[in-house]
Amino acid sequence: MDFIDVTFENHVTTITLNRPAVMNAINPEMHAELQIAFDDFAADPDQFIAVVTGAGDRAFCAGSDLKVANRHGRYPKNGYAGLIERFDLTKPVIAAVNGLALGGGFEIALACDVILAADTASFGLPEPLVGAVALGGGLHRLARQIGLKQAMGMILTSRRVTAAEGLNLGFVNEVVPAADLQATVQRWCADILRASPMSIRASKETVMRGLSETDVEAAIKAQPAYPAYAAWAVSEDRTEGSAAFAEKRLPAWKGR
Repeated sequence: MDFIDVTFENHVTTITLNRPAVMNAINPEMHAELQIAFDDFAADPDQFIAVVTGAGDRAFCAGSDLKVANRHGRYPKNGYAGLIERFDLTKPVIAAVNGLALGGGFEIALACDVILAADTASFGLPEPLVGAVALGGGLHRLARQIGLKQAMGMILTSRRVTAAEGLNLGFVNEVVPAADLQATVQRWCADILRASPMSIRASKETVMRGLSETDVEAAIKAQPAYPAYAAWAVSEDRTEGSAAFAEKRLPAWKGR
């Protein structure tokens, strides 16, 4: 990979956007590399969590590199950054936002399940200021994650908000000093890894797919048909959880 770094440790895949000289702005080649990286993560049975972050201390991602953004005129199969239209990914994804997250960078963060932010981070959808529209899911996700009026306030003014304000608005999960961000990510990953990967995937899918049902009754009736729910129901992890509890020992999760 020329524009991203991918590392693996203890069932965690870390994907680092690596163009710090241009605040990790995304060019077409980075889009293609991110598609491959997320494809590999989704397919790898030994990888349970993905963490997305940016190289350097200035930016998570400043969005599209406008100098080359239209060279190919299209995004990868799963949309912007190979992530924003990856609706079938049931494994958890964490955004570790270490600086500016603007435009497409903010849209990447919003597409993740958890946003952990350095206190130096900031977020915004400034596309209208350059005559563009945030069509990478940001308009839809922001309104759903923080409510219509607050989202419209940010969108219509192109206003940038701090990490602390993002926490208050509800789209950021935790804000820490920049020096503590990596340790915070590790803590969140460790907490997730205590649980069965099959249960985590079934939980994520049930929440996300249930939100598109007409009401709670419909969601409860539909959930047995969700793929990750069905896989969990017959999984080794489900059996192991019961056995470990009965035997008063820690479970040995296999993710299958």
